[in-house]
Amino acid sequence: MLPSSWLAPLGPELCRPYFAELQSFLKSARQTTEVFPPEHEVFSALELTAFDDVKVLLLGQDPYHDDGQAHGLCFSVKPPTKPPPSLRNIFHELHADVGTAIPGHGDLSAWARQGVLLLNAVLTVQAHQANSHKDKGWERFTDAVISAVSARTSPAVFCLWGAYARKKAKLIDVDKHVIIEGAHPSPLSMAKFKGSKPFSAINAALMQQGHQPIDWTLG
Repeated sequence: MLPSSWLAPLGPELCRPYFAELQSFLKSARQTTEVFPPEHEVFSALELTAFDDVKVLLLGQDPYHDDGQAHGLCFSVKPPTKPPPSLRNIFHELHADVGTAIPGHGDLSAWARQGVLLLNAVLTVQAHQANSHKDKGWERFTDAVISAVSARTSPAVFCLWGAYARKKAKLIDVDKHVIIEGAHPSPLSMAKFKGSKPFSAINAALMQQGHQPIDWTLG
């Protein structure tokens, strides 16, 4: 179920009662409703970014819930799906911040392969029902992901956008890691997100930590 690099830090979670209850819920949900992302893509974020390779953890909240959107990476959509509003706002801020051209697609896999863990707090959702899998156990599991990255010796940058994500700061060892907080890129808070320059801030922090900066270009 889990990629091999994550088995050591997260394996104990798979044995806990809450995780068994979560899997039972998901099995039933997939039998009776449409669930996003597809089962084989639920752990895509962990598959594309190995545990030891995490340089940045960008936390989302809930997978996209419309057809053809969610594929296991927060904020990301595969072509030919058009970028949703939050992702478009991310791209506009990216362009204003570091000058990267606004891409013609919304697939953020290239970031994940460079060490950006694109993690949602909840990893599944019922089709067309936002937050429908909230409080089913995913939050406990993804808190364990955050805590595992925080517990590593190697420093990382945690990017927390919006009030929900910022509550997770309590899980992060700020003596070792950098937290970059800001408004959520959704249309409701875009006025505060605009001009926050998170991408240059992430790269500056990475270089101070001795890491290579992220190439934000998506082509």
